[in-house]
Amino acid sequence: MTNDAIPDDVRDFISRHIDSIAQLEALLLLRANPETGRDVAYVAARLYSNDEEISKVLTRLSEDGLLSYQGGLYRYESAAEMEESVRRLAETYRRHLIPVTNVIHAKSRRIREFADAFKIRKDR
Repeated sequence: MTNDAIPDDVRDFISRHIDSIAQLEALLLLRANPETGRDVAYVAARLYSNDEEISKVLTRLSEDGLLSYQGGLYRYESAAEMEESVRRLAETYRRHLIPVTNVIHAKSRRIREFADAFKIRKDR
């Protein structure tokens, strides 16, 4: 499966909600056990990352309506209309890890290139 073969709905979901592999992995980690809330340190340890990065990741997922946050714990709790998209993303990622990661990395590059276009350069 190439990047072009990723279903359009999955590609669209990534475009709107997933900015990094850490964000995708955190979402899927919490989705695996939705009745159990997890704190930042737990997710960071499971993803071999640091608390600061994972805190940002979890906050963004919460703001997008994919996680709930209460009492210092994050829990998978997507809006009903997003559940099918998350299921399809998880299935596609499980079967086609490399193409999904390529789409996420390409998105990150496009964001950086866009931001770089606004940097003031000394040579101009």
